[in-house]
Amino acid sequence: MTVILHITPQEQWQVAQHQGIYRADSLDTEGFIHCSTPKQVIKVANHFFPHQKGLVLLSIDSDKVTPEIRYETVEVNEQFPHIYGELNLDAVFEVIEFEPGEDGFFNLPANLQKSV
Repeated sequence: MTVILHITPQEQWQVAQHQGIYRADSLDTEGFIHCSTPKQVIKVANHFFPHQKGLVLLSIDSDKVTPEIRYETVEVNEQFPHIYGELNLDAVFEVIEFEPGEDGFFNLPANLQKSV
């Protein structure tokens, strides 16, 4: 199992649970759902979501994802996982409340630190 991570507002995750499928806005606008590896997620969080509260971090088992996952180069020598289609909820094995620290920036949750 390879763990990939996705940051989303808690409200969007609640809608997904009600609908039985997860669709990120980027799936409609860019054709895929942005994800990160555990090594990348803090850099992504602090770049795109500084000071933002009410987020959750979805831990996704890549082996259970039904749509295609492509690892694509976004930055030099770094590939990010992208999910091309709606994420099936049974691939999400953990949902972690993801809040910034007092300084407004994120730290890797303790249970993910060993996977980096």
